[in-house]
Amino acid sequence: MATARFGNGGLLAPGAFSRVRAPAAASLRCLVAAASAMLIAFAVPAQAGETRPAAERAVALLDAGRPGEAFEVLAAAVEAQPDDPGLLLLLGRAGVAAAFPPGAPAGAVRGEAREAYIDAAIAALRRILTIRPQEARARLDLARAFFLKGEDSLARRHFERVLAGRPPPAVVANVQRYLDAIRERKRWSGYFGVALAPDTNIGAASDDDVLWLPAFGTELPFRVNPDSKPSSGIGLLAWGGVEYQHPAGERGRLRVGMDLWRQEHTGARFDRMLIAGHAGPRWLAGPAHEFSLLGSVRTSRAAGRREYTEPGLRLEAAQRLGRRLVARQQASWHRRRYRDSGSLDGPVRSASLNLRWQATPILSLGATAGYAAESPRLSWRRNTRPWAGLSVDLALPRGFTVGAAADVSRTTYSPGAYWRAFTRGASRREDRNRTYRLTLLNRAVTLGGFSPQVALIYEERESNAQLSGFRRTRGELRAVRQF
Repeated sequence: MATARFGNGGLLAPGAFSRVRAPAAASLRCLVAAASAMLIAFAVPAQAGETRPAAERAVALLDAGRPGEAFEVLAAAVEAQPDDPGLLLLLGRAGVAAAFPPGAPAGAVRGEAREAYIDAAIAALRRILTIRPQEARARLDLARAFFLKGEDSLARRHFERVLAGRPPPAVVANVQRYLDAIRERKRWSGYFGVALAPDTNIGAASDDDVLWLPAFGTELPFRVNPDSKPSSGIGLLAWGGVEYQHPAGERGRLRVGMDLWRQEHTGARFDRMLIAGHAGPRWLAGPAHEFSLLGSVRTSRAAGRREYTEPGLRLEAAQRLGRRLVARQQASWHRRRYRDSGSLDGPVRSASLNLRWQATPILSLGATAGYAAESPRLSWRRNTRPWAGLSVDLALPRGFTVGAAADVSRTTYSPGAYWRAFTRGASRREDRNRTYRLTLLNRAVTLGGFSPQVALIYEERESNAQLSGFRRTRGELRAVRQF
């Protein structure tokens, strides 16, 4: 029987670390010897399907150091039984071993052949997690496959979920070495996405018909311009960013990057775009702590014209507070400068704390809290805004992942005579915002490594200022990276 023994085909070869730069490569050589202990410590009884002749023959070929042949045997078997977890697990390990042959020099398998092997391994292991998202062995092998492919963000995410499953100490130690290597070798990173976005209230406009203003010792009604009423439509959203980190000593990095967010609707009235750039040092303070101090500039465009520019500074920090809990903090100061309204110029400050708890390999919880303040020249436009939010994501069988989130905030403006007219006697404006999100992703549907995700978003603002409250319901059909 082929039980918990998978042969050398499941191990990492010394050449597997050719992408890890010194001294990270040297510090990781012990992973080669430790991988066997990791697999043994983390194994569970094999599935009955692994006793078939194809699986037994593949295991024998892996033991003999012939992973390419084992891969061919398993590929044919999986074609006949595409949902057999035992065969898929062996195929994943055979693909990794064929791409990075044990004992072979670095680069023994090159170019398209290596990519084909590792991509097939990833596809097989993903298939297991689509069927059984709690399968720990497949998740560990998938994380290692992503690590070898250089997909560090995905590798880190799966390694962290492995730790959430409370694996044996030997597995914990080896996973931590991988996470350290990912952090040390990080150079380029990026993201992008697009979405169709139907919206019942594109400009977040109030649906009030009448504005009451003081006049001649009383209040008189004024009809609201129909052009200011809520407008619905379907827009296009696009977002993305890229960053490069250049080594600066053993623990230092120099970060340079930019981000872009764009919203477009028919006509230019509701078009918006945000562009941001940053540069500055990152310091790896220890195995579980890091800090960055970044110069930052942000530009907002509305209806095709520049609205304002914000140069400033941003401080970021992150700490791993255990195997399953990560904390991130951010504080920023920017000087906002409007193109046409100098009276609105002034500093903008914010600070936030985010906690992410990987409760289990398939369940993650998040909490965030923050504070923001704007201090323009016009005193009555100065405001403060504390906020808080909760989120949850759960991976389900058959490839579905569901998520939910809720955010609340309260914006309080400085007192001023201006507000008495719009708040009908109150000296200041106060807004209460609530946002609720539901998301649904099917990991089993992929195109070029991306899966469709549907998001439903409801926003509501209650305000004591006339024409300031609104309700809107938005949808987004997104293309997101698998897992």
